[in-house]
Amino acid sequence: MATTVMIVDDSLFMRKMLRDILTEEGYEITAEASDGNEAIEKYQECRPDLVTLDIVMPNKTGIEALQIIMVLDPQARVVMCSAIGQESMTEAAAKAGAKAFILKPFNPELVARTLREVAEG
Repeated sequence: MATTVMIVDDSLFMRKMLRDILTEEGYEITAEASDGNEAIEKYQECRPDLVTLDIVMPNKTGIEALQIIMVLDPQARVVMCSAIGQESMTEAAAKAGAKAFILKPFNPELVARTLREVAEG
């Protein structure tokens, strides 16, 4: 059975880019969300195996959404996505329970390898 993934990013372009990379790698995209509130709601609905979560988003930041998701499911496997220059936020995300980080712009091989490592635990 394919590993299920929820993609969360306020940019439709970034979501499509990740969807294309992950679909190519055999992942099943079960949900997409464009802000932190939607991410929490959809996580509860579909409980994906993995989540890619943008840090900077409207309504709730990725870090705020991550904190809530980790309370809902301490076993959640969340990979944060951030642009170069957001290192202080990646530190906060690591403390909140993020399993890994992917830098934007996305490198398809690195995205695939990072998600595979997180999926395998």
